[in-house]
Amino acid sequence: MTTDYFTSNHKKLWPWLTIAAVLVIAIALLRSQGRLWICSCGQIYVWVGDIWSSDNSQHLFDPYSFTHLLHGVVFFWLLALALPRLPVLWRLCMATAIEAAWEVFENSEFIIQRYREATASLGYEGDAIINSFGDILIMAAGFMLAYKLGFRRSLILFIVVELILIFWIRDSLILSIIMLIYPIEAIKVWQLALVL
Repeated sequence: MTTDYFTSNHKKLWPWLTIAAVLVIAIALLRSQGRLWICSCGQIYVWVGDIWSSDNSQHLFDPYSFTHLLHGVVFFWLLALALPRLPVLWRLCMATAIEAAWEVFENSEFIIQRYREATASLGYEGDAIINSFGDILIMAAGFMLAYKLGFRRSLILFIVVELILIFWIRDSLILSIIMLIYPIEAIKVWQLALVL
């Protein structure tokens, strides 16, 4: 019985160790890109609500954190479809690796420049490491929420969060994807009208 207990716990430990390793690698890569640990202002805030301030993407959470929550929901759906027999902890591990890779790519000079040119994020400078860490954490929360809620209720959650973001900050996960891939000038003008 003790060996079964040890083996069972040992198997559960590997996904968590893998997630920790993914986080360490992502943080090291972000730092090698020149990302600051925290905001250059020297402060650390848990929440910053103004997307037009220089504090956006520089602290733990901001309104765009909700798009990362939706990343987790989408990753749960896709991984459940693609790998239904894989234990949920290993799917979470894969989702964390995908999100961490996105955080590194999102903070590359190419994507930062793309945000400045194609989206309403004109002065975007990239994320502080603490913000990238927060984005990965909230993605994991979205993943686990989708797991607990099931497909129908997590679809409702996805739609509700998208609508709230559209009315609140005139941006959302879907709008961000559209604007990065195929920018629409009318959307950019509508988003920027919020500041003018």
